[in-house]
Amino acid sequence: MSGVMLEDSIGDILRKARNSTGVSVGAAAAAAGLSEAAYAQLEEAGKAPGCQWKALGAALSLDGERLERQAAGWKPAAVDLAGWCELRVIPSQGDGMSVNAYLVWDEVTREAALFDTGFDAEAIFRLIDENQLTLKHIFITHSHPDHVASLATLRARFTKVRVHSGSKNAPVDQRIRGNDFIMLGSLRVTNRDTPGHAEDGITYVVGNWPADAPFVAVVGDALFAGSMGGAREHLELARTKVREQIFSLPQDTLVCAGHGPLTTVGEEKLNNPWFP
Repeated sequence: MSGVMLEDSIGDILRKARNSTGVSVGAAAAAAGLSEAAYAQLEEAGKAPGCQWKALGAALSLDGERLERQAAGWKPAAVDLAGWCELRVIPSQGDGMSVNAYLVWDEVTREAALFDTGFDAEAIFRLIDENQLTLKHIFITHSHPDHVASLATLRARFTKVRVHSGSKNAPVDQRIRGNDFIMLGSLRVTNRDTPGHAEDGITYVVGNWPADAPFVAVVGDALFAGSMGGAREHLELARTKVREQIFSLPQDTLVCAGHGPLTTVGEEKLNNPWFP
């Protein structure tokens, strides 16, 4: 996914931060040392000569140096998926956005798990058929419509698949608990509570990969490469949960976000402006 664009532009990050902190355009412009017109252009186009990034970041509870790097074109290093041969990223388009689903399977038993569904069930069907897999589990990171759009279609074909969700509104047999772990052949799937962007946000961690490949964390919208899902009044909860539950994983953990490119825990701890 090296060619995939970041989910959030610098303008997206600034707007999210203003919405979460209640900082006005005028106050943000003053902190940045810009006119309101120049600041508006910064949020629109991502460029503003003379912007005082450190002060702007402080005003918006962001890391100014990291903001400046993103404005200059930072992207996470391309991820080589050779260590995770039984992992596929399934992007799909719908409702004016792109969303990622992830398919994981055990190389011996061919038992598979899907993390979120995206909009395109047919792409998932093809991967399962081409690789001769048995879909055993569907893990939902959170119940926003783009992440579960194909769930009914998938369940209609795979009638025995088990669905796992953190939603309080899910049927009792679908609600995942913090101490649950599920084996997928030799692969082990655990979960971590990551609310903030969504009340039912869950991060799933997949381990025991062949050849000792690093963990895989499927994070939904709790974290993006260089950003995070909007949290508004729950910003501090969202950041705390990412620090506690995702950034506590090993540095080389592969981070599979609901939107945008793959990244790693190490990349985000060093470069994500939401975590000064």
